[in-house]
Amino acid sequence: MRAVISAAEMRAAEEAVFAAEPGVDLMGRAAAEVARIARVTSPPGPVLVVAGPGNNGGDGLFAAADLAADRPVVVWLAMERGHEDGLAAARAAGCAEVDALGALDGLADAALVIDAVTGLGSRPGLPDEVATFAAACEAAAVPVLAVDLPSGLDADSGRAHPSFRAHDTVTFATVKPCHVQAPAADRCGRVHVVDIGVDVPATSLRQAEESDVAAWWPAPHSASDKYSRGVVMVDTGSAQYQGAALLSVSGALHAGAGMVRYTGRVPSGLVLSRFPSVVMGEGRAQAMVLGSGWGDGEGSEGRVSAARLHGVPAVVDADALHALPAGRLDGWLLTPHAGELARMLGCTRAHVEAEPLVCVREVARHTGAAVLLKGATQYVAEPSGRVTVAVAGPGWTAQAGSGDVLAGICGSLLAAGLPAWRAGVVGASVQAITAARNPGPHPPDELARRVPATVAELLASVPQ
Repeated sequence: MRAVISAAEMRAAEEAVFAAEPGVDLMGRAAAEVARIARVTSPPGPVLVVAGPGNNGGDGLFAAADLAADRPVVVWLAMERGHEDGLAAARAAGCAEVDALGALDGLADAALVIDAVTGLGSRPGLPDEVATFAAACEAAAVPVLAVDLPSGLDADSGRAHPSFRAHDTVTFATVKPCHVQAPAADRCGRVHVVDIGVDVPATSLRQAEESDVAAWWPAPHSASDKYSRGVVMVDTGSAQYQGAALLSVSGALHAGAGMVRYTGRVPSGLVLSRFPSVVMGEGRAQAMVLGSGWGDGEGSEGRVSAARLHGVPAVVDADALHALPAGRLDGWLLTPHAGELARMLGCTRAHVEAEPLVCVREVARHTGAAVLLKGATQYVAEPSGRVTVAVAGPGWTAQAGSGDVLAGICGSLLAAGLPAWRAGVVGASVQAITAARNPGPHPPDELARRVPATVAELLASVPQ
């Protein structure tokens, strides 16, 4: 698990280091890491460093001096001035200097561009000359290594702004919001988190990693039976959306439910022809899945209220989200996409997309449930306000039916005893990891069948 901290929190953490160790050279440590990652991620050849006037530019200039030991390095001071000591070091190391036109000309020979224009505290967007250069880098497919973040982004949000598009980003201590929240995260490329001796503060926003999914997965043991592994009752699908029932059942089965009971309105023959291990009808269960594919038919409120009488946690998806009973839903997991969350809040989808953390926290606080906001970045909010970002996956999963499969996966994890927030994080993450390990346009039902192989690989990585 990685903490996600704001620019202000990072500055405060750095100030604590300076207070405890007067004279500590954090910039030197940062520059050394930038140079190291530049060597690891790029082929030999000329490096073009674009430096701003602040500390971010200083990191880039000291890295330029380091890299000049074994390759040609050219520096462009994008704001016509640079960090004084960093610039002196770069000049002493033999780095050449160019202007804006020379920087554009130099792209033809550059093996790597290091973007050290603006740092965590800068306003979003780029000056015109820098924006032109950033676009030229992208057009020429020259790899860009960003220092801290691609210049132009807002460190504290996932919003898109004119910026560099980095192939790699090196950041210090831990990730910042722009590194984990789409669409900004899409411009960061591979994010390398390096330790420069700054302690990371506790935070209410964090990002799950594959190692967390592996550690949290509810693997059975020699004494397990179908009930201890978890029985999940699935009420999904309708005459209009029969596929939703099959997809949610598939998600639950392939995530390892001890038993799946189907209580929805799709004919039993259709369900059993695809999944003969399913038990039809109500009975003992440890969790429920509701709403996927219900459609706009009447009676949704009654079905959700009846589910509550079972006294077990539930995954609430799609149409059931708009039929929630009054009162707190402790232990439940709600799985809206942005449009559904907007309807729950009475706001616009654009507002949810602009302020996902605010919106997902508000619904979790109001309902008492954990809330998994689905999308390019998937957020799981707890009523306490803590938010965990799931492991990211490829855009291929943006496909009808993915949410139905995810509801079933989460239901299986709830039935196995995971708390609602963790079931949401693990379920969203395992689906994303599976998609990443099976690139291409695989439909949701095919990816569901590949979840067991992903789980086996993840569990094999856990020390025994």
